[in-house]
Amino acid sequence: MIPGTEQASVQRSFAVRETPGTLYLVATPIGNLEDITFRAIRTLKEVQLIAAEDTRQTRKLLTHFDIQNRLVSYHEHNREASGPELIRLLMEGQHIALVSDAGIPAISDPGAELVRDAVGAGIPVVPIPGANAALSALVISGLPTDRFLFVGFPPRERKGLNKLLDGLEGESGTLIFYESPHRVKKSLLVIAERWSGRKAAIVRELTKRHEEAIRGTVAACLEHLEQIPPLGECCIIIEGTSSTAGTGTGTGTGASGDANGGQWWSSLTLAQHVAHYESLQSNRKEAMKLAATDRGLSRRDVYQALLETNEQ
Repeated sequence: MIPGTEQASVQRSFAVRETPGTLYLVATPIGNLEDITFRAIRTLKEVQLIAAEDTRQTRKLLTHFDIQNRLVSYHEHNREASGPELIRLLMEGQHIALVSDAGIPAISDPGAELVRDAVGAGIPVVPIPGANAALSALVISGLPTDRFLFVGFPPRERKGLNKLLDGLEGESGTLIFYESPHRVKKSLLVIAERWSGRKAAIVRELTKRHEEAIRGTVAACLEHLEQIPPLGECCIIIEGTSSTAGTGTGTGTGASGDANGGQWWSSLTLAQHVAHYESLQSNRKEAMKLAATDRGLSRRDVYQALLETNEQ
């Protein structure tokens, strides 16, 4: 052992023991009930306790599969009280299944804190894999899948979102965001101000009857959502810088540009720059705004310059 280093812990998930119990992270369907696995059903029937994000939602699932185990709530608002109690029960030898409303628990939800506390207490944590919205959206997006970054839900405020995007500016992998239907246009508008030409996909209602994937540039996807407001939870998939370099599809803000340090629009006249955005299904007003953002100008400056060009 290297002096001064902490000894690594080793979990043997299926070793025979009386205590502690095991915390199972059980994936549930994200829409279509047929996506639950046989192992998930068996685990939910065998554990002593099921901890759920929303007991009403989970009760419907359990009733459908005739699972009658005890159900308790564990969510963002009660985790400080219920988390230690669940750890206590696990230490006493009870086996507990943690489920979220949909998909794999502990991803963008307080289940991650329960896992952290369980690991800290030496409690085995075992995943029961299943449906996942982020990966399902990624694989049907048509964008690169060899490297990707799950971002989760973006900040609600423009300032926070712009700060997040600043940190992702040089990310080469495909980006995966979660977003609610009533916020997706607002978030996409901020993203379009700097990455309007990047390829993207908006995937909604995964595994359900109205499953839909909208593919195109960020600007084109935004234009579609302006005309047809989305319904259902959405995944936003956006290509990274390695995909956009040299293709003319990646845009930055102000002085930022492609992965080689250049500006994709530098060889275009202002009129051609605006026309490029119009060709991506942006209206002229929005196209001028995006071009102005790229060049560090005001939209009024762009409008005046185009007006003078037309008069010549």
